[in-house]
Amino acid sequence: MPRATSTVARRRKKSRLMRKVKGFRGGRRKLWRTAKETLIRSEAYATKHRRKKKGDWRRVWIVRINAACRQRGIRYSEFISGLKKAEVDLNRKVLADIALRDEKGFDELVAIAKSA
Repeated sequence: MPRATSTVARRRKKSRLMRKVKGFRGGRRKLWRTAKETLIRSEAYATKHRRKKKGDWRRVWIVRINAACRQRGIRYSEFISGLKKAEVDLNRKVLADIALRDEKGFDELVAIAKSA
């Protein structure tokens, strides 16, 4: 009796992996072991950086809000603190959007923050 080999299953597994590493450079695309290791790392980075992306966007929003606040003569920390005291419940994404698109609305928010 011939020894059992997982020919079809192995080929399918390899071709699935090779499709995923298509576009990588050099041996990372061509060599089975290297491709396998690279794919594991790339998937780990993809997961980690999906989480990191959220923090990156938060930083962008804070920079935008801070710039808009400085033009109106108030610091970012004072602005956020004033909004919290006035119980204005807007997140940084929305505040940054208002700062970019609706200057009058942002002026009103600054006035609310200053009065609180």
